[in-house]
Amino acid sequence: MFGRIARRYDLANRLLSGGRDQGWRRRLVAAVRREQPQSVLDLATGSGDVALALAEVLPPSAAILGMDFCLPMLEEAERKRRAGAGGGYARVRFQAGDALALPLADGAFDAVTISFGLRNLADRPRALAEIRRVLRPGGRLLVLEFSQPGPILRPFYFFYLRRILPALAGWITRDRAAYDYLNASIVAFPGRAALAAELGAAGFAACAATGLTGGIVALHEARR
Repeated sequence: MFGRIARRYDLANRLLSGGRDQGWRRRLVAAVRREQPQSVLDLATGSGDVALALAEVLPPSAAILGMDFCLPMLEEAERKRRAGAGGGYARVRFQAGDALALPLADGAFDAVTISFGLRNLADRPRALAEIRRVLRPGGRLLVLEFSQPGPILRPFYFFYLRRILPALAGWITRDRAAYDYLNASIVAFPGRAALAAELGAAGFAACAATGLTGGIVALHEARR
């Protein structure tokens, strides 16, 4: 499904979020930057926006790996990396890999980020266990994901998700079915407290969540 929409994925994100997706990612990147990690895994990297943004703010010594199992998405990420190679993108690597069985060593990363990908994983507890395995002790997990808004915004938001977003996305990407799925996955995804509980059950500590744009998105932070 993601392979079918890879070429228009970025455009759809900009239009469907009214440009807010870029601000949400900036919040994630700023949170990573504060601790200056030397090794970062951007999981479910998609078209590479977060991995490339991290290259712009982290020290030149920091290694950044973007990983996804959707090859057309990785091709888009690599295309963007090559186009901006003069801006420090040369130290970003993209690699195919499954979040449920990461082809990576234990404790290899200071930080793991995942943006709008956690809800699409077939086995969330297994993926969280894998993320914890590849983080060093004390390393940080940062999850940017859709969430559940407050009661005032909720009816308007869900009307947009169910009635407007699939039709608009279908026009942009020519693949409405993909966005019918994404709509359903957003509605079914747990809210901030429930996801924080899942992170705690997976062995993460200091789990905290910040709601963004009326709570429709949340930035979760936790430590191994």
